Amino acid sequence: MTENKRRIPTQGRALATYEAILEASFQILDQEGELRLNTNYIAERAGVSIGTLYQYFADRDAILAELGHRHAEAIRNRIAAIVSESPDNSDIRAIVRALMDGGRGKPETRMLLSETLIRVRGESVIGDHHLAFLQSVSKLPGARRALTHEQAFILTQAAISLLRAAAAAPKLKLDRIRLEDELVRLMESYLAALN
Repeated sequence: MTENKRRIPTQGRALATYEAILEASFQILDQEGELRLNTNYIAERAGVSIGTLYQYFADRDAILAELGHRHAEAIRNRIAAIVSESPDNSDIRAIVRALMDGGRGKPETRMLLSETLIRVRGESVIGDHHLAFLQSVSKLPGARRALTHEQAFILTQAAISLLRAAAAAPKLKLDRIRLEDELVRLMESYLAALN
C-alpha cells in the first residue's frame, strides 16, 4: 500500500487509534531511544495490531515524519502566540526560548523528528512551515510593521539553523544561557538594522 493510499482517520475510534500510535512512538523514542523504536514495539505499546499500524503508516519513518510535522506546528503556534501578545516584536527572548525549548521531548528526540520530517517529506517542508507561520502572524491585529518575506526568512532561518547546528555539535558544550543571549542579540540587531 503506497503512502498516499494510507487510511486517514476521520471518526472517533480511528482518531484515537492514530493518536495512540503516535503517542506510543514518541514515548518509546524519548524514553528508550531510537534503537528501540520499531513498528512491532510501537504497535504493542499502542495496543493495536501491526496490521492496524500499517493501515495508517507505511513505516517507522512515516510515523516520525508525522511527529516532526506536529512538533514544527506546535513551535510555530507558540511563536505566533508570542507575536500576538507582543506585536511590536519586543519579546525576542520569548521567541528564542520557544525555538530553543522546541516543544516536548529531549533535544535529541526533537532533532531526530525534524531531520526525519525533512528527509521523508523533502526540503520543501521547511518553506511550507515558514509560509504557514507568515500566514498565521499576518492575520494578527496590531502589528506595527510587517516584515517582508525575505526579512522574515532571514530572521527565522538564522536562528533555526544555528540551533540545529548547536544540537548537532554537543561536543562544543555550548552554554545554553550564553547561546540564548547571543541569539537574542543577533535577532535584535537584525530588527534594529531594518528600522
